[in-house]
Amino acid sequence: MKLTKTAPAAVAEGDIRASDADRDRVAEILREALAEGRLDPEEHAERIDTVYRAKTMGELEPVLRDLPAARGSRPQPDPGGAAYGPGAPVPDQNLVAIFSASVRKGRWRAPARINAFALFGAIEIDLTEAVFAQQQVQINATSIFGSVEIRVPENITLRSNGSGVLGSFEVESNDAEDADAPQVLVNGYAVLGSVEARPKRGAWIRDLRDRLRDGRRELRHQLREEHRERHEQLRQEVWEGHLRLRAERRERRDRFRK
Repeated sequence: MKLTKTAPAAVAEGDIRASDADRDRVAEILREALAEGRLDPEEHAERIDTVYRAKTMGELEPVLRDLPAARGSRPQPDPGGAAYGPGAPVPDQNLVAIFSASVRKGRWRAPARINAFALFGAIEIDLTEAVFAQQQVQINATSIFGSVEIRVPENITLRSNGSGVLGSFEVESNDAEDADAPQVLVNGYAVLGSVEARPKRGAWIRDLRDRLRDGRRELRHQLREEHRERHEQLRQEVWEGHLRLRAERRERRDRFRK
C-alpha cells in the first residue's frame, strides 16, 4: 500500500509572524494619528503597547481598524526583499546653481534620476547617508564654468559615462562586492568646469542600516518605558484616590458618632 504525503496546511495571513519592521510601520501610523488628534495620549500609549507585544499580523490589525490608514488594506508583512531602503518611487530631483551653490546631503531618499546643472556655480551631492529606494541611481551632471561634486558610500558600485571639454570630468569607478548593492551612474560633461565623483572612505551603507536599526530599537525601548511610567503613575493616582475616599468615609463616620 502506497502512502501519500499530505501537503502542509497554508498559514493564514493573520497568523504570519510580525517582524520589527511591521511593528515599526504600524507605530508610525499611530504617531501620525496622535499628531492629527485622532487618538488621545492614553489611547496612543495603549495601542503602542499592543503593537510591540504583537506576535502576528492578526494582532496588529485591530489597532488600525478605526484609522484612515487601515481603509485601504490590512497591515502587510514586510517582504524583506529590498535590502537598502524599500519604498515608493521618488520623483526625479533637479539641482541648479547659477552664480550660486546648491547642496543635497544628510538623510534623504535618493531618486532614480538626479539632474545637476552648474553655471558659474557649485553643486554638492552627498549620498553617503541617503536611502536608496531603488538599486540604480543616474546622475546627469552638467558643469559650465562651475563644479559638481558627488560623494557616495564606499560599498556601492560607481560608474561614469561623461567627458570634459576644456574641463575636468573625473569619476573614481568602484565595484561593490555585493551584487545587490546600489549602482550610481554619472553621465554628463564639463565645459571649462569640473565634475568629480568618488566614494567617501569610511562611509558604508551597512553601517547606516545598523544605526537605523539601533535607533528603532532605542525608540521601542523609550516608548515602553514611557508606557510603564504612565501606567505606574495612573496606578499611584488610583491608589491615592482610594486612600482619600477611605479617609473621607472615616471622617464622616467619626462625625456621625459624635
